[in-house]
Amino acid sequence: MHQLLQALHQKLAALGQGPESLLGTDKPISYRNKPPASIHRELLSICSDPYTLAQQLTHIELEQLQHIGPEEFVQAFVNKDPLASTKPCFSDKTNNLEAYVKWFNRLCYLVATEICMPSKKKQRAQVIEFFTDVARECFNIGNFNSLMAIISGMNMSPVSRLKKTWAKVKTAKFFILEHQMDPTGNFCNYRTALRGAAHRSLTAHSSREKIVIPFFSLLIKDIYFLNEGCANRLPNGHVNFEKFLELAKQVGEFITWKQVECPFEQDPSITHYLHTAPIFSEDGLYLASYESESPENQTEKERWKSLRSSILGKT
Repeated sequence: MHQLLQALHQKLAALGQGPESLLGTDKPISYRNKPPASIHRELLSICSDPYTLAQQLTHIELEQLQHIGPEEFVQAFVNKDPLASTKPCFSDKTNNLEAYVKWFNRLCYLVATEICMPSKKKQRAQVIEFFTDVARECFNIGNFNSLMAIISGMNMSPVSRLKKTWAKVKTAKFFILEHQMDPTGNFCNYRTALRGAAHRSLTAHSSREKIVIPFFSLLIKDIYFLNEGCANRLPNGHVNFEKFLELAKQVGEFITWKQVECPFEQDPSITHYLHTAPIFSEDGLYLASYESESPENQTEKERWKSLRSSILGKT
């Protein structure tokens, strides 16, 4: 019993330390506080191979997933609504869930920051094409969470408005990936791809084929709607076993997927950059975007003027 309690204590201590590496690292900086060009290191200077970066993103995803237990799903949905911005679904008992969602948001803003940072449109176009290739590799690996974060970052308004930059980009590959993650039909295309990855995992002959990392926010919403949309008891008073079996199936699949060991060797320099590189706030992204490509209409001009005044102190 003493050995069992000791092992349990060590396991709980390890789980408790899980999100600490990410909490506090996702705070955006303003454009005014951006690092000088002489010391700023762009991601392409750290890793120029899309497949390698996709592997390192997968390494981070699986590392974070290992700390999330099934009990956190229960805690997240106790009298909470994860879809209402005024009612956060996290508590002190769901730190690992919160850290994982923060990681997704950080990756979105990191992608947008890396695209908006270069001053020349040729360089920005190069970064867009690089992230498109990274997203494709994530899809091939089965890392749908990083895939969606990258696409979301590339679709942020400060990035999508860079028309001169996008004109230099070969967008065919990006549109294919965007189609795969299209929310139309309750993410029908993504769900089909997820089922394919799940089937591949069941029949896998190598550890790389076992990887399935779902789009986590959608998984949370699916479980929430299943829990809230179906009664716990049937009209005759009997327990609604069908509901709880489906809940167990979805959470059970997630537990199976998160237990897969990452087959890729970690590159500390790349993962450290992904965790710690400065990211712009939304206003910072807009200002960087306007500095790269001038405002095109009156609304943009007014916003640019306001941002320059509030962030840079210029009129």
